[in-house]
Amino acid sequence: MELDRKRLQQEIHALYRAEHETMAERGTLERLERARQWSLAATLAAGGVLVFPHAGVLDCGHQIAAVVHACLDSGADRVVLVSVLHAFSDEMEQARIRVAAGEDPAQFPFWGIQGPGLTGREEWRSDHVLISFRHFWAAETKRRGISGPQVIERYPYLAGGKPERLPGIDELARLVEGAVVVSTADAFHHGLGYGDPPEKSLPPEEGGLDLARQTIEEGIEILARGDYWGYNQHCVRAKSDARDAGQVFRYLRGPMHGRILDLTYSDASDLYHHPKPTWVAAALMQWQLAT
Repeated sequence: MELDRKRLQQEIHALYRAEHETMAERGTLERLERARQWSLAATLAAGGVLVFPHAGVLDCGHQIAAVVHACLDSGADRVVLVSVLHAFSDEMEQARIRVAAGEDPAQFPFWGIQGPGLTGREEWRSDHVLISFRHFWAAETKRRGISGPQVIERYPYLAGGKPERLPGIDELARLVEGAVVVSTADAFHHGLGYGDPPEKSLPPEEGGLDLARQTIEEGIEILARGDYWGYNQHCVRAKSDARDAGQVFRYLRGPMHGRILDLTYSDASDLYHHPKPTWVAAALMQWQLAT
């Protein structure tokens, strides 16, 4: 059955609303407190990058909150958030497939960087990807009684192994000077609802999370050595949504080494109307500059 991307987008937004209502203020503050187990501001202040998931907030909200704390504790005046942009139209998905097959991204109208304050395409406005980050940011700045640093969101699309070619990359490079950089990724989608055959679809607690960790670490290693095309193709195999965001922040920050700090998952079987196992890994990742 062909995926109805517009319907999926609507259902994801509905799911986010329901989960945030369930979490409420109490759950928000609990996750912000739980996130204090990590102290990551120094990573950002030293020019590294933190990557948070955007899966179900009830499952990974503490990971998102950890990055909010790090941004606010870093002392920076500006946060540049290099975000995933999901393919919620058939045209966007086809462009992504054709670029992965070797076609020039410049022939597609989606090629480039979107975001607030930029002219051009505005698919970013209807994406769910930063809803939870914005939520924890608002809650924590309110709790601290501060406005917090400026946050600039940027959404690259179709890096295609050559992030240096992306229209708008020079403007983004100027923005990250003197700023801290964070990003987001759901770096491993798995199971029946994502097209994996039954014999290879593993429940999270029955080898699935082990496979997720191994796969995500493979992607980290590829990106760490600056193999942008290799990383693009890894993301296709891993069903990672971060192919463009990952290439861009690695290009902007230069040589780094990364690791997983925390790994959990969100069940997606109801969302995709498929049996279990259908789930997405949620990882908190730390990238530090190579020395």
